[in-house]
Amino acid sequence: MHLHARPRDHWIAGFAALAIVIHILEAGVPTPIPGIKPGLANVITLVVLLRHDLLAAIWVQLLRVLVGSVLIGSFLTPTFLLSLSGALCSLAILALLIGWNRLLPPARVGPIGLGVAAACAHMGGQFFVAYTAFIPHPGLLTLLPVLLTAAMLFGALTGWLAGALCLRLDNNPDAAAPAR
Repeated sequence: MHLHARPRDHWIAGFAALAIVIHILEAGVPTPIPGIKPGLANVITLVVLLRHDLLAAIWVQLLRVLVGSVLIGSFLTPTFLLSLSGALCSLAILALLIGWNRLLPPARVGPIGLGVAAACAHMGGQFFVAYTAFIPHPGLLTLLPVLLTAAMLFGALTGWLAGALCLRLDNNPDAAAPAR
């Protein structure tokens, strides 16, 4: 059997590659508080979701986590498991909110709301795995308010950047769009 890559596959791979590069660059930046990163690679996932569809966003997000962890050297480590759990939780909440947007267009959740919800779900998933699998200590719960506050702030930034980028792409007639 011979598989043929469609133009859409190339397009998804391009966005995944961009997200992977951002992920790797961000992994190299030291953070003052463990567990707090801006998550700028998620801007790419949100742009793909907003301009195209959920399935493409899922591919971009999962490829970013898998390939990024292999390139960084964290595949199958606790860091990888935390990243994957956060990605899966954020994708689940994005799927629910995209469904919400389709069912109730007047009560539409915009890019900033999607960014905040995804970041909080990401943090929640990571925290749950960290607490249940790695550090089952009640003292860890004292970090939750700080982590969720950071998630809300960085999620708002991610959503704003994704929305601004989508507007810029929508206003650019030369912007590449995938062939379906």
